[in-house]
Amino acid sequence: MPTSHRIRIVDAFTDRPFAGNPAGVLLLDAFPNDTWLQHVAREVNHAETAFAHRLPEGGEADWALRWFTPATEVDLCGHATLATAHVLHTIGAAAGSVRFATRGGVLTATAHDDGTLTLDFPTAPLTATEVPPGIAEALGAEPLAAYDTGRHIGDLLVELADEKTVRSLTPDHKALVRHSERGIIATAGAEDPSRGYDFVSRGFFPRVGIDEDPVTGSAHTALAPFWSQRLGRTGLTGLQVSARTGLVRTELRGDRTLLTGRAVTVIEGELFA
Repeated sequence: MPTSHRIRIVDAFTDRPFAGNPAGVLLLDAFPNDTWLQHVAREVNHAETAFAHRLPEGGEADWALRWFTPATEVDLCGHATLATAHVLHTIGAAAGSVRFATRGGVLTATAHDDGTLTLDFPTAPLTATEVPPGIAEALGAEPLAAYDTGRHIGDLLVELADEKTVRSLTPDHKALVRHSERGIIATAGAEDPSRGYDFVSRGFFPRVGIDEDPVTGSAHTALAPFWSQRLGRTGLTGLQVSARTGLVRTELRGDRTLLTGRAVTVIEGELFA
């Protein structure tokens, strides 16, 4: 008889099903071997699947947490962390703040009375760099500027002319692989901030098996300092304009960035493997 594991699919950075970024979430007694974890992530076939197990009391973290795309394990993931925290609070396994031990360090998720969750992530250091040759052709638009996010997330952040340009991108994903360690974040200021967001973005990560990520929480640790410097405010709201879309509220606090959003469980069942 195969082993049974409870599995949930959670849409993160949204308040309604079929929007935001879907993540698989499995709560385990311990981490099985990496091959099994990767097989499950490939079967779930969402941008990330999160695996977590409880840690002994008294340590620096409450749960161990790992994230896998269908192709590989990643060092930092916002939406699957939000999804995991949502599940823990929904089933009564956590209250208030929960600390996760991850490859990206100890990350904290705090639940609020209004139903939102706030992630405490390290801020990505931005370094201005030359626009790489060929990026305009691969992306389908000419960047105004480019920034390296360093080893923190391993992305190339590119500023584009306007919101319309970001929305209309049709990149060559195979060509984009050459231009960053993890992916490309394309961004521009909001055309009309009265609509409830300050900037837009899209994230392309073909190197880790994700052509376009619906909503990338970790990318907002770079977008927050980028736009806070330009707009003169530490608290902002970003809209990731993928087909599913999602909202991420950001609060820049020096070397930490707070990411706030909502999540909703859309599927719950048993994994027999």
